[in-house]
Amino acid sequence: MTRVEQAEPMAPGHHPAPGELRLRTGAWYGDYMLTLPIPPSWQLNVFTPNPGAPLTDAQIAEQLESPVGQPPLREACRGKARPIVIVDDLNRPTPAFRVVPAILRQLLDAGIATQDVGIIMAPGTHGAPPPDALVKKVGAAAAGSCRLFVHDCNRDVVKVGRTSFGTPVLVNKHVAASDFVIGVGGLYPNYTAGFGGGSKLALGVLGFRSIATLHYGHQSMGWGTPNSRSNFRRDLDEIAHMIGLRTTVSLLLSGDREVGAVSCGDPQAYYASALRSAQNAVRAPCPDEHADVVMSNAYPNDVSLTFVRMKGIGPLARAPLGASRIAIASCSEGLGFHGLLPFLNAPRYHSQRMMAIRARVLLARPRLLAQKIYRRLSNRHGAGPAGRNPIWLYRPDAADAARLPAEIPGMRVTSSWDEIVEAVNREQGGREALRALVYSCAPLQCLG
Repeated sequence: MTRVEQAEPMAPGHHPAPGELRLRTGAWYGDYMLTLPIPPSWQLNVFTPNPGAPLTDAQIAEQLESPVGQPPLREACRGKARPIVIVDDLNRPTPAFRVVPAILRQLLDAGIATQDVGIIMAPGTHGAPPPDALVKKVGAAAAGSCRLFVHDCNRDVVKVGRTSFGTPVLVNKHVAASDFVIGVGGLYPNYTAGFGGGSKLALGVLGFRSIATLHYGHQSMGWGTPNSRSNFRRDLDEIAHMIGLRTTVSLLLSGDREVGAVSCGDPQAYYASALRSAQNAVRAPCPDEHADVVMSNAYPNDVSLTFVRMKGIGPLARAPLGASRIAIASCSEGLGFHGLLPFLNAPRYHSQRMMAIRARVLLARPRLLAQKIYRRLSNRHGAGPAGRNPIWLYRPDAADAARLPAEIPGMRVTSSWDEIVEAVNREQGGREALRALVYSCAPLQCLG
């Protein structure tokens, strides 16, 4: 049996009591603590980010008083009439409701009434968020008083130009019509850019063709690579400048989705330093050859299976051959959707559309095309070791969440923790003394 409860945040380097493991789950849908019974013979090693003590609302507001490279918003926005705040969607764990009230107070000091402030949710190609997403993201007060918009990458975009890399810049019409753009996001590991935050917030309000061109037109940096000057990032910096996004707030979160640090101001001025701090805070060791069990908790990116696969199971891919692999995720919204990388729910003719966009981008960049062909040929036998154990996906409250597909390649889904413990026992040949590595919030963690 398992139980759920409200609990105090876990401390970094947490060593659970014998016989139990406590992990948080259900991001945006309860954020509750889960207690899992663990066989007493298992040796648990739990890795947790350490961004610092949680900040109070007053401390967050104080950070916004001293932005890097520019004056506070109450000065920078004086004389403006149509400011807009970009926030990411529920597939990102950013607690924008901790920041938006302080932003609105500064805008009010600048003479801008709250009802004249726009807030736009920026899902990129993630699909339409649920109806209550903006209330969850920015809080009921802001959602009830500001002008609210949800970006759709396939409609209501206007072209504002082309970057020096050749990327067409199509942006949401409400962002284009604004006279001051503010972004609120987080410093999270990311495959394409290495880390999110800063100018990457611009990507969420772009048109589909812009987003696809960005991804196909640059080499991916790799998960958690601290590079603020990659071509992908430089292209995004140009886009941010073109759409007016020159003020951003980037949050560094703990494993409990608490704000541990705030960086704000001109992303060109603060981002590199914030990136170094973020990488130090979220570093965790890779699974070693002596690991018998590797557990990857997909919180706080466990809203849907699509994003669990993209961001929540990295440690399982690095598990040694023969290790049992366990993912923990609520998947409250079920399967989810990503327009560039759909999983089990690609729309009709999706692959043909992507091939056409990729070909157009790469034919215009022959050097990049040659690099990608070389990598493909070099890795044609590199799909990973055969014979790995399947990933057991533990879904605590499946009855209260959207359904998942009956068949999921490489995964077995269950809401019975006892079933998973029994499966591990079989996979490990009945051995009792097992070394288990636990990544308490894998989407926030960098391995190395």
